[in-house]
Amino acid sequence: MAVKLRLTRMGAKKRPFYRIVASDSRSPRDGKYLELVGTYNPLPGEKEVKINEEVALKWLRQGAIPSDTVKNLFSEAGIMKKFAEERDGKR
Repeated sequence: MAVKLRLTRMGAKKRPFYRIVASDSRSPRDGKYLELVGTYNPLPGEKEVKINEEVALKWLRQGAIPSDTVKNLFSEAGIMKKFAEERDGKR
């Protein structure tokens, strides 16, 4: 089973709100997911990102592939840098 870290859309029409989730790559965008990693609110003036760093690193260690948007959000939060340092430290 290939696991991806991606966004699931929530919220009302024209007012998006996203959950960052770990899900099976075969499941639909808003379908069943394995674990909630964080949330992302992209609206102007309200932009907010909350990520559970421990859970995100756990899934990255297990080989989950983040989508482009999730990778950008993780980079802004410094999670991708921690993961890279951790990975390079083991080599």
